[in-house]
Amino acid sequence: MHRTTIMLPEDLKIAAEKHAHQTGRSLGQLIREALEKDLNPSKSVWGRDSFLTDTRIFEGEVPDDLAAHHDDYLYGNKA
Repeated sequence: MHRTTIMLPEDLKIAAEKHAHQTGRSLGQLIREALEKDLNPSKSVWGRDSFLTDTRIFEGEVPDDLAAHHDDYLYGNKA
């Protein structure tokens, strides 16, 4: 890997760090995965899943934490 420096608005960096922490990833991993998904959509997990690409069955964006929090999405947060 090669080290790269990027400039981010402070609010975007804070939101990205928070999201990375909530999903158990590093900021670098989050950025790499987002770039990979954007540059190669056919290689994305969601791009290969026929259930999620059939808009008659599924419509919208898939949350990154779907597997970890599927009960919350199905039944609502009971906390």
